[in-house]
Amino acid sequence: MSGTSLFALDWALRGAISALVLLLAGALLRDHGRLIAARLGALFAVGTAAYALCSAAGVRPPVDGWMVPILALAAGNNVVFWALASALFDDAFRLRWWHVALWLLMVAGGLTGCFIAGPGATGLAALLDPVLTLASLGFALLAVGWTLSSWRADLIEGRRRLRLFIVAASALYIVVTAFSQLLGAFRGNPHLGSLLAAVGLLAIAGIAAWSLLRVASGQTLFQGTTAAEPSRPPQEPEPAASEPVDQGQLAALSRLMTTERAYRQEGLTIGGLAQQLGMPEYRLRRLINQALGYRNFNSFLNHYRIEEVKAALADPAQAAVPILTMALDAGFSSLGPFNRAFKAETGLTPSEYRQQHQHSGAPTVPLPLADSEKAALLRDSASLNSKSA
Repeated sequence: MSGTSLFALDWALRGAISALVLLLAGALLRDHGRLIAARLGALFAVGTAAYALCSAAGVRPPVDGWMVPILALAAGNNVVFWALASALFDDAFRLRWWHVALWLLMVAGGLTGCFIAGPGATGLAALLDPVLTLASLGFALLAVGWTLSSWRADLIEGRRRLRLFIVAASALYIVVTAFSQLLGAFRGNPHLGSLLAAVGLLAIAGIAAWSLLRVASGQTLFQGTTAAEPSRPPQEPEPAASEPVDQGQLAALSRLMTTERAYRQEGLTIGGLAQQLGMPEYRLRRLINQALGYRNFNSFLNHYRIEEVKAALADPAQAAVPILTMALDAGFSSLGPFNRAFKAETGLTPSEYRQQHQHSGAPTVPLPLADSEKAALLRDSASLNSKSA
């Protein structure tokens, strides 16, 4: 195939990629525009379109002014990818100022490299390019590491399968592209290398778009954290379970958690809990998700741990017990994660909760999650008592 044909086919594919991911961005904003994960997904899609256009063979610095926004979106897209992987698979994710700072740093580096490269470029350009490539590789590896580390705790089957494809395939593409650039794999035939990159990008974009828009009802990726407030643990079971709930298994789970306090066990995993209940892991995963409404196993455990700590904080007899001791006894490994989880569920710090509730002399007790009506009644009662006080 001639160079002209490769060039034409390459740009046809890149045009298709851009149209597809921009359509995906519009769909995400239309259907889930209030959620951080959807906004990051839309930004990543737009950045992918920008990357598809500016990474083609023949697009070389120095650049015209109209390309600056496109280059900026492409340069920072690996940071967006890393943040998106965290937001998709961590329901408590919140966008921080340093996420934006890292994005701006990559954008500044990418734009600097484009403007100083080309004829008569200094040694800085030769140094900056591999540095940016290695930074992109680092963000891809961070996304993969986070995805794999939290995979076992994910209770949503559709999301578990999808996270492996989206993050693994996207990270693989970034890694292969980065090493190709560092090693100069297609330096002798840039049009062929550009075409192969476009084919891989189109395959990933097509499958990702189809998967993101077709996750089964009740198993959607885009739930939880909005741009205005952090996510909170579910208070009621999610409706429309795909199969009848085994009430015996649900009662056994509730008994194991409330009576035997299995949540206190160090390093408890969903596999270990399933073994104690004598059921397959996939069935326990489905039971916790569909019957109790939890999307993450750690959130499920933390509910019981926080209920125990709340009871201890409200107990005047334990007024002298340090909060750290209560948190460790309940199963938390350190104070930082406990403080974040406690405030996410109650809206108060542990110290504030102790000050507000200890005078009542009526500590709460951990509730069986299966009895959602009783839990709601007690929550309403506690809220009224707090307001009257």
